Amino acid sequence: MRRQAVILCGGVGSRLQPYTTVLPKPLMPIGNEAIVSILIRQLKRDGFEHIILASGYLGELMESYLGDGTKYGLTIEYSREEEPLGTAGPLTLIKNLEDQFLMVNGDTLCTLDFDAFYRMHQEEGSDATIGTYKKSVKIDLGVLQFGDDLLLKEYIEKPEYSFDISMGIYVLNRSVVDHIPRGERFDLPDLMRALVDRDIPVRGYRLEGTWYDIGRVEDYKIAQDEYESNPDYFFAKA
Repeated sequence: MRRQAVILCGGVGSRLQPYTTVLPKPLMPIGNEAIVSILIRQLKRDGFEHIILASGYLGELMESYLGDGTKYGLTIEYSREEEPLGTAGPLTLIKNLEDQFLMVNGDTLCTLDFDAFYRMHQEEGSDATIGTYKKSVKIDLGVLQFGDDLLLKEYIEKPEYSFDISMGIYVLNRSVVDHIPRGERFDLPDLMRALVDRDIPVRGYRLEGTWYDIGRVEDYKIAQDEYESNPDYFFAKA
């Protein structure tokens, strides 16, 4: 079975406007190339030879920039949505999905070992595996905790909390597509909740490395600086 990856590239990138009024978010530059180009080279490094780009907004620019994948040494195909279908809905338009495939947001910059992630999914036998990252969130306010009688129990000044968050990277079995409604907007969080509600196993895989959500302006600026200072870091294998 060939290794296949679906890259989601259909969003309008509203958080990065005005840049994304002329460029789709995956074509935003990091160093001297587009973020999606870095991602494709990482996937090639880890044995993925068939890429499907699920595009929508400014999809013709994606096709013009990436072509058929020849310059990356793999095959790139395109699946174009005419109406926005969310992050899971575009899977219903793809006819040649493998029994297991990787799915990733096209604006992701990280140091994930996609090969290890994919193999763990196969070994554990889950129907879906979510790539997770430990993210700390600082609250720049005083947080109050009260009892039922509104007597103060705790006053926490500018606390920092840590959460397991989704990186927007998944390995999925093709069977989970049957749980996606056709012809309507449906997001990956909706799909994960639908699987859990049906007692279908969904497992997590935690990245111990670096991950940036390029769709956030603050992350985009940091990612640019880090990549330009040490691009080899994002291609090194542990």
